[in-house]
Amino acid sequence: MPPEVYDNVRRALFVIALVVALLFSFLVLRLWYLQLVRGHEFIQKSESNRVRLRDLSPWRGMIYDRSGVVLVNNRPSYDAMVILEDVPDPKELAKDLGHILKMNYLDILTKIMTAQADNLARSIKIKGDLTWEEVALLETYRYELSGVVIQMQPKREYRSDSLACHVIGYLGEITEGQLKSGRFPRNKMGDEVGKCGIELACNDYLTGQRGARQIEVDAHGRELRLMQYTPSSPGASVYLTIESRLQQTAEAALEDKVGAIVAMDPQSGKILALASSPKFDQNAFSKGISPEYWKELLNHKDHPLENRVLKGQYPPGSTFKIIMALAGLEEQVITEKSRFYCNGAMPFGNHVFHCHRRGGHGGVEVHRGLVQSCDIYFYNVGRKLGVDRIAKWSRKFGLGSPSGLNLDSEKPGLVPSSAWKKQRFNQPWHEGETLSVAIGQGYNTATPIQMVRVAAAMGNGGIIYVPQLVERICNPDGEVAYECQPQIASRLNASTKNLEIVRRACRGVVHEPGGTGHAAQISGVEVGGKTGTSQVVSLGKEKGGKHRGKTGDHAWFVCFAPAQDSQIAIAVIIEHGGHGGAAAAPMAREVLQTYFQEHPPAKTTDG
Repeated sequence: MPPEVYDNVRRALFVIALVVALLFSFLVLRLWYLQLVRGHEFIQKSESNRVRLRDLSPWRGMIYDRSGVVLVNNRPSYDAMVILEDVPDPKELAKDLGHILKMNYLDILTKIMTAQADNLARSIKIKGDLTWEEVALLETYRYELSGVVIQMQPKREYRSDSLACHVIGYLGEITEGQLKSGRFPRNKMGDEVGKCGIELACNDYLTGQRGARQIEVDAHGRELRLMQYTPSSPGASVYLTIESRLQQTAEAALEDKVGAIVAMDPQSGKILALASSPKFDQNAFSKGISPEYWKELLNHKDHPLENRVLKGQYPPGSTFKIIMALAGLEEQVITEKSRFYCNGAMPFGNHVFHCHRRGGHGGVEVHRGLVQSCDIYFYNVGRKLGVDRIAKWSRKFGLGSPSGLNLDSEKPGLVPSSAWKKQRFNQPWHEGETLSVAIGQGYNTATPIQMVRVAAAMGNGGIIYVPQLVERICNPDGEVAYECQPQIASRLNASTKNLEIVRRACRGVVHEPGGTGHAAQISGVEVGGKTGTSQVVSLGKEKGGKHRGKTGDHAWFVCFAPAQDSQIAIAVIIEHGGHGGAAAAPMAREVLQTYFQEHPPAKTTDG
């Protein structure tokens, strides 16, 4: 080989060797960079592709009545879940799931795409409470459904048919807004949380602690083996102050009627029964409420979702005369012997105010005025008091503001006054309006929970308690996390003498001749009470003098028993029921009978 050719070849080989050496050096540097500099990062990515963390939902705490009777339990349910990061083709998966689960393809696709865009969760629930047939189909095709897993979830089971549904409430899937609010730190998309009632009020106690399963998966997201397991912890058990048997009696009395019954322990404020009618099916929410049933509930003329005990605002009618009598005595505008004459009508200005007894009661003092519910007597008391002193005593009894029960959004009712009318209508108060207010009509409105506190105050000597529904809350280990203690909201600060005058008159309503509440009498127990008939509209009466439909008067009855050292107070309202003594008092009697079968009174006489 000529020397010049040899030199050319050698130079070429040198260049090639240099290029190879540089490439090899770059490769070594790259490997060093990937393995030593970014090695930890890639290990984490590798693990994340191989390892999954699957949530274990906790069993929600159970709900009992005060005696330990189970009101709300849990049952296992199987849900179709989608692990978002394991879905290669959302459209294809949505079509397959829609076919297997008989669901709309676009609904499934929208749910998956929205969740992926919002990045709020690793997994989402496509369908809950699967049938055994659906579980079998998903298992059969699981190798073709990348990202789909069947997950066991606790599902709420309401043991008795709608019993205490307005007290207990129901669950619903958490919304995006609730998640972003920060008020539900232990929840994620797909979880069910309390929407109303005790389920909402005690949601934090009932929820429990989430567990987890760390598993190894294959390239399709299918589980290969369990790596680590952290069990979930169930929620706390909530014991209510409700007595199941008393609650059943109240709800049975309200069947096919629109109204409410609430019973309270006058010595503590504990709610013994709280019934609102019509009711609704809680299990329909637990199983996944259909759009048809939800629309039916929302559009129902009688609003079954409304808790009338807390949200029903009605003119209190003649039950308000309890407040009027005590206010008149305490403000010294009347005495026990003060007498007004009732001839059935009282002209005032250009209007004639009538008594419910058209022929009149004759000469009436405070005792007979309450026993026979004389309107003319209380028109006169109202004129002497004036609207602002009536408002003062109404507020003393707890009217005009929420009771503090802390269940849903309680309505405050309305206590009218001269200042209120000036602010609301920019008009002065007229004395004629005071006459209507004096018998529980006009602008006056109150809720059943407020009126049961009025009755309870007469039965306990003038104490207004904060109503309470939760007896105690116990953690899974048995530790008591909360225990009910009576809370006094206020005291009437009325004289013992005046309270006794009104209390004896209330006893007379039920037990004396001419009393309007005879239908509330029960054997062996003296009852104090007051009937009420609140006008809805003045469109006259049908043939036979009966009110019917939406034009009929509301029927009220409030009571406390025994009349001395009371153990129970009750308020009953029946919408468009007519006269309180005929429609509402018999229902109170049924509740009283059930209560005293279990709790015989210590005293059976008025002493």
